[in-house]
Amino acid sequence: MTIYSLSSGPGISGIAIIRVSGPDTSNVLKLLTNKSLPKPRVATLRKINKINTSELIDEGILLWFPAPESYTGEDMAEIQVHGSKAVIDAIHSSISKVENCRLAEPGEFTKLAFQNGKINLLKAESIADLISAETEIQRKQAIKIMNGKSADQFNFLREKLLKILSHVEAKIDFPDEDLPNDILKEIKKSSDEVLINIKKILDDQKVGERIREGFKIAILGPTNAGKSSLLNHLSNRDVAIVSEIAGTTRDVIETHLNIDGYPVIVSDTAGIRDSKNEIEKKGIKLSLNRADEADLKLVVVDVKNLDFTDVLMGLLDQNSILVINKSDLLKGDIDPEIKKFNHILISIKENLNIDELISKIKKNLKNKFITSDDILITRERHRQHLEQCLEHLNNFNKKNEVEDFDKAAEDLRLATRHLGMIVGKVDVEEILGSIFNDFCIGK
Repeated sequence: MTIYSLSSGPGISGIAIIRVSGPDTSNVLKLLTNKSLPKPRVATLRKINKINTSELIDEGILLWFPAPESYTGEDMAEIQVHGSKAVIDAIHSSISKVENCRLAEPGEFTKLAFQNGKINLLKAESIADLISAETEIQRKQAIKIMNGKSADQFNFLREKLLKILSHVEAKIDFPDEDLPNDILKEIKKSSDEVLINIKKILDDQKVGERIREGFKIAILGPTNAGKSSLLNHLSNRDVAIVSEIAGTTRDVIETHLNIDGYPVIVSDTAGIRDSKNEIEKKGIKLSLNRADEADLKLVVVDVKNLDFTDVLMGLLDQNSILVINKSDLLKGDIDPEIKKFNHILISIKENLNIDELISKIKKNLKNKFITSDDILITRERHRQHLEQCLEHLNNFNKKNEVEDFDKAAEDLRLATRHLGMIVGKVDVEEILGSIFNDFCIGK
């Protein structure tokens, strides 16, 4: 099939770009322009007509990319026209009349690029991340993954496992042949090196996922402490309803912020208190669940009511800031026991110490977002495959020590497979190639 779709953003714009990819792309261009194909990779001005009627739709630029030198690896074209809905709809309608042409599914052009070997799976994911990047740190991370360093590292580790597997396979296939002692030592050394590397990659404090998904801040505390007011203040708009009536917030309200280039998701939660209202009880349960998921908890309390319940005390840990609101009503000093917590006195109503609170949040962000060139995991999928790889490698080492080579080889195959699935590469035939390249069987 040949696919087509609007590749620029929807809505009115100066220019719209429509992509076409597949075996009938050249036919689509000829039918739309009533002319021969333009020169490959040369921007060419053409009149775009309705197929069959020759009625003029628009005048625009054509770019023709014959296979395999295209983004998808297939014959592909980009049609650049004026960005009105009427023009786009007319071109889409005309292309739909060509046999074997259909609208592309979400991400299908990039999927074709992956299937045709133009990009690996990590690069495909990083393209999606770059498109959706909202902050500078997200853009930088997506570019870093696109440049291929992560893929190179995973492929390097995978090739080391393939090399080990080729040695083990040789021992299984030729049991009467004694492998040199240095090769047996190399198996142990190489598997240990891969183990250490994977453990190091996994011990990353989930920085890559935090950057991609956003740093999660949960605003928690009892009713009427000022949680919703704080959310609105941080967002510079009315995100949550603010009322004197206790228990106004029943569900979790989220807003996405950009704080000094860091992506942040702030959640306002239901006030924590004893309640017989079933809806409010469910909201409180959601609050406590959100607290468990949060990277930072802002526990907001009223300065006039500092008697903490066991639940509130349980929220105050190293990943929390105690925010004591309505400090303008404070007479005297706060309890010394309260001062032991990481706290700050603020007044949302009087706009007191809000900047200091934001500075504390920023400091926490920067500590959590300590980045380096070693960030390799950006999705839970990567982490799961690495954890599975680690488990199979540990099993391999145990079985290899007792020379149970058949079962050890299976664990090694599975470990290799999980590494390959990160970059989208799984090919057992590579093992055979490694055997014949490294061993002179029969000598």
